Amino acid sequence: MHKKTILLAGIMLAVASSASARDQIRIVGSSTVFPFSSAVAETFGKTSSFKTPIVESTGSGGGLKLFCSGIGVKHPDITNASRRIKSSEVKRCAKNGIKDIIEMKVGYDGIVIANSKKSPQMKLTRKQVWLALAKDVPNAKGKLVPNRYKTWADVDSSLPAQRIEVLGPPPTSGTRDAFVELAMEGGCKKFPAIKAMKKINKKKYKAICHSIREDGAFIEAGENDNLIVQKLNANPKAFGVFGYSFLDQNSDSLQGSLMDGVAPEFELIANGKYPVSRALFFYVKKAHVGVVPGIQEFLKAFASEKAWGPEGYLAEKGLIPMQDGERKSWANAAKTLKNLSM
Repeated sequence: MHKKTILLAGIMLAVASSASARDQIRIVGSSTVFPFSSAVAETFGKTSSFKTPIVESTGSGGGLKLFCSGIGVKHPDITNASRRIKSSEVKRCAKNGIKDIIEMKVGYDGIVIANSKKSPQMKLTRKQVWLALAKDVPNAKGKLVPNRYKTWADVDSSLPAQRIEVLGPPPTSGTRDAFVELAMEGGCKKFPAIKAMKKINKKKYKAICHSIREDGAFIEAGENDNLIVQKLNANPKAFGVFGYSFLDQNSDSLQGSLMDGVAPEFELIANGKYPVSRALFFYVKKAHVGVVPGIQEFLKAFASEKAWGPEGYLAEKGLIPMQDGERKSWANAAKTLKNLSM
């Protein structure tokens, strides 16, 4: 037998022997995808012969780190992500023997800046959001200086004279990644001099647009979005950054700010009019399929119209479904276990 064949057989045997010690799917990752993944897991456990998968909320970055750390029983089978996997993470996976990854797009989500209904609803622009939360902002002469804005009125006189206090996700969160890319950078590039910098020095441009102030105006509230919701209910003057699904689930007490004149509503996120929206994903370790029971069946359950369709139970939880053709394409990817292509 060829040496490479023997080595491959040995690896497969090691995966099978270690992973077969676990008869329950283990899922980690994004706090935004967590409620959707949990709902499918619960339904899957009730309607199939397989055990209910274990789902943990670790954040997108944290989940991918766990996912890419190796093959076998000690490592998760699936990781949720509120952003697409990075090429650096694909390389880390490959370094640890994970070369075949199945990518699944789940649907879409909007990122909201919400506050308690006890306070007025805010009408913000992405430019105002960047000025309120950026580490460095232009002064009257256009020179970048440390952010000195204390109140929303300091940013723009049309906004209320209340202290800037925003609770948001940490750097390991996919929601944070999407927020700085879509909302912060979206506002930052409204300044022509900064926008022009992108062509000259992309690294510097990104640092200016993506860096969030660290003087207490922005408070990292961990990966638990429910905790942010609780804090907003306790403090009507504060704002929180999280996925639309959490706003939808707490619409009795919270309201989303308008962004560039568009409200964070289901239809407006679905048709792309709401400017701060992103795609949601999960990733599957192909080496675990057929070894840990139920993975392929779980993918089929997630990619069913009963789950992610326009009338599915995930839409009721705030997931913005993909268009018909896109859902069909991704359902086929789940069926064929199509490998990730960057």
